[in-house]
Amino acid sequence: MCPARVLAGAPLALVIFALSGCSSHWGCTDTTAERGEAGVRVQVEDTSGRPLGVTAEVVDWRLEPHPQVPSDGDQVHFHYRFDGANEVSGPAVDACAVDKEHVALGCQTVYSAEAFGPGGDLTGDAWLAVEHPEQVAGVVLIPNDQSYDGRTCEEDIKDGGGLHPPAPAGVGDQL
Repeated sequence: MCPARVLAGAPLALVIFALSGCSSHWGCTDTTAERGEAGVRVQVEDTSGRPLGVTAEVVDWRLEPHPQVPSDGDQVHFHYRFDGANEVSGPAVDACAVDKEHVALGCQTVYSAEAFGPGGDLTGDAWLAVEHPEQVAGVVLIPNDQSYDGRTCEEDIKDGGGLHPPAPAGVGDQL
């Protein structure tokens, strides 16, 4: 093939390659939302910080042995409520047992879809295993909706990217 023909077809090949979605990271960016302020009662917010119209609340908590593993000693047993959530596809928030300085001792995500109740007032309970239960001063919720985390640019250059919820809270996080 002569060099002139190769050069003439090069721009067309580049256009096809770019439109196929196989290009580099052009136009794909990932952004992580800021972690919202933890509290006993929070307004659940999307990745842009906008309220979803759902309130999540820790109703009560206590230290007691888990009935299935009482030999593990005391764990944090808490009840929570979602007001205004959809029973099927509602939000999820991180729940954390904290010490008196609001340092997380143990966390897990609680889902409104796992709670139950009439008319959008969904209640549930969960257990948090913590290394030092005697240090627990309370249970708080983080308002960021954790129910959906889209694909990243690295996972899907064509359809990934955008806003993502903050990383789930963990032991040692200052809340």
